[in-house]
Amino acid sequence: MGKRKRAREDALKILYEMDMADMPAEDAIEAFIEVHGRFSGEEEFIKSLVFGVEKKKQEIDELIRRFSEHWRLDRMSPVDRSALRIGVFELLYRDDIPPRVSINEAIELGKKFGDTESGAFINGILDAIYSHLLKEGLIVDKDMVKQDKEVTLTPG
Repeated sequence: MGKRKRAREDALKILYEMDMADMPAEDAIEAFIEVHGRFSGEEEFIKSLVFGVEKKKQEIDELIRRFSEHWRLDRMSPVDRSALRIGVFELLYRDDIPPRVSINEAIELGKKFGDTESGAFINGILDAIYSHLLKEGLIVDKDMVKQDKEVTLTPG
């Protein structure tokens, strides 16, 4: 398993704790280390996700609310909420991660730590958010942008 995958799992556990115990990121990270002894993934990446979600939570949650038809945020499972927050944070603020990777990793978190419907639930919401962000020009999917190629015609 890759370091970033493990890091996302650690971040999910920390965000879950923050959500359930209504605690700030710093305290949740300390509690995680106290229980687990150390991080299993890249520490800086974990902290960037946890502190990033904490800082941008209102904006992230508003997007999730907007695109989760018939589901209130407080009625979602804490695992699904945390995985969605990681996915949306990465889509909005991590240019170094391809959007499809962020979406797929959030889906995998839901499948591993959520219930049988979590993967499909997370996929539907993140796909809708991703499409909206692309349409509005708020993100650019570098995998979808074709490079301009100069064509030179030679006399024949």
